[in-house]
Amino acid sequence: MIDPAAPHDPVPLDPATVPVPRYGTASLADLLPTAAAGLDVPGFAPSLPVEPADRVCVFLVDGMGWELLRRHPAEAPFLTSLLDTSLGSTGTPLTAGFPSTTATSLASVGTGLPPGVHGLPGYTVLDPEENRLMNQLRWQPWTDPYRWQPHPTVFQRAAAAGVATCQVTAPHFEETPLTRIALSGGEFLGRLSAEDRMDVAAEQLAAGDRSLVYTYYADLDGNGHRYGVDSDAWRGQLQYVDRLAERLAEQLPPRSVLYVTADHGMVDVPRTPEARHDFDEDWELSAGVAHLGGEGRMRHIYAVPGAAGDVHAVWREVLAGDAWVATREEAVALGWFGPAVEERVLPRLGDVLVVMSGVGAVVASEREPKESALVGMHGSATPAEQLVPLLEVRS
Repeated sequence: MIDPAAPHDPVPLDPATVPVPRYGTASLADLLPTAAAGLDVPGFAPSLPVEPADRVCVFLVDGMGWELLRRHPAEAPFLTSLLDTSLGSTGTPLTAGFPSTTATSLASVGTGLPPGVHGLPGYTVLDPEENRLMNQLRWQPWTDPYRWQPHPTVFQRAAAAGVATCQVTAPHFEETPLTRIALSGGEFLGRLSAEDRMDVAAEQLAAGDRSLVYTYYADLDGNGHRYGVDSDAWRGQLQYVDRLAERLAEQLPPRSVLYVTADHGMVDVPRTPEARHDFDEDWELSAGVAHLGGEGRMRHIYAVPGAAGDVHAVWREVLAGDAWVATREEAVALGWFGPAVEERVLPRLGDVLVVMSGVGAVVASEREPKESALVGMHGSATPAEQLVPLLEVRS
């Protein structure tokens, strides 16, 4: 962690020192393919060291990072009791994937593919066909979901193989483009009450000899964004999540496994000029930039034609000691988005990528007023954001 009040290191950070997600061995993208292999779905092989089960339930808690959970045993006694069962009793967390943000992670979970293949590499990224930014969480402005992400989901492939497959989450998610291209397949069961979701998920697990069930909870992340992960509001949500997980675990039918995981962690960003670099008020950072993508903790910078080299040099200098700053080519070669990046995905990546290393963020007070006002943020490659639990309960 960098103290925002301390002098900054003038030496630019080496992009090669960014912690790269463990694609293929211990990332979120490996969870459902491993489960599908245990369910005898054709075309999948296990990559996580966990035992197969006939009935698999994944409970994903938005924003419940590994480090945050370990810091709050009093608020989450049940989940804390499972920490030693993480990743096959090794006590090791998963890596979310890069960047550590919801749209990217949910696509990795549902498709079983790294971001460089599924093609959702951030919060907002450039749609090269329209030359405009596209918010991949809100899906604004609208674009054809199946053009954007053409690969089948693990749920679809499991359902086609005869596995009883369903998603149990809030009703308003059913028709969203992100659900359609990342989390669809089998049956969608919308329930407003989180307790009802736990109960229905347990019922659906028992509905088939082979079952794959997914359920989701969002409000922990929302309270972290609004109030910070050091707030009473966030701690209260974690207590509620702990009760939900225990409720679901107590109802597991025979031959079942429950995996509790998350899409990313979170850090609180101080409300100081030293910690919040405002793109809209800094002429050095804005010079030569056509589009500012990503989010506060991880930025895609799209340069005007011919300016990419200068933009890269300026951002490295201005944010020296606060961020890893890489070119698109460097990020791809280093494997940030996975072992391979499909050709259709390459132009969605920034000419320059900015990954915050300490507690700071690059905000944009005019063009992104809501996002710039958040307390808790995520997206970077730091352990607090990148590491997520994989907690296991077997019936």
